[in-house]
Amino acid sequence: MPKLGVNIDHVATVRQARRTVEPDPVWAAALAELGGADGITVHLREDRRHIQDRDVRVLKETVQVPINLEMASEDEITNIACEILPQKATLVPEKREEVTTEGGLDAIGNFDRVQNCVNRLQEKGIEVSLFIDPQCRQIEAAKKLSVQAVELHTGRYADATTPEERTREFEQLLDAGRFTVEQGLLLHMGHGLTYRNVSRIVSIPDIRELNIGHSIIARSMMVGMQQAVAEMKRLVSG
Repeated sequence: MPKLGVNIDHVATVRQARRTVEPDPVWAAALAELGGADGITVHLREDRRHIQDRDVRVLKETVQVPINLEMASEDEITNIACEILPQKATLVPEKREEVTTEGGLDAIGNFDRVQNCVNRLQEKGIEVSLFIDPQCRQIEAAKKLSVQAVELHTGRYADATTPEERTREFEQLLDAGRFTVEQGLLLHMGHGLTYRNVSRIVSIPDIRELNIGHSIIARSMMVGMQQAVAEMKRLVSG
């Protein structure tokens, strides 16, 4: 069964809306652990719109499950990652104007820059994943980059509005997942997954990890973080 990585970025989004000290994503991470999270995911963006440097440092010192740092392959963030040493790093595309990550990383078009970042992270013993679209050519590029894992972007499946479209996107993820495993890469998936659509994704063979954030944080506003994570954990566990 897949492990559940809980993305706590949007706890920090609420905090940064008022530039105050609450709610604290570090506290949220502790409650997520109690709810059964297998990992904590945070995205340290260049513009620091939600997660701050302090958050990553304190999380690394306090969280008992692995930290997965989502990051752009830029020198500043790479320097921080190499200092803090999260257990995992997932390289993602990043645009200043986007609300959330739009599409997967172009590992082909940014090969040299990504390779430099991958090398630096791996030299520090950090497991590296690429957040990419479910396309064979991007998976092949990930293989050439010698990363340990890829996280397939599930956004188009999550955004599908008809059963036919949803099935088409699911089948693309199924095929890409199979190809990922054939390439000897660990298979992760994430983006836009919710309590309503995750069960079908869980049925895909060989998924090692699902990273889910917004839906859990939204649910936690109604029932609390620990319960929201526990409910998702039950769905992910099948």
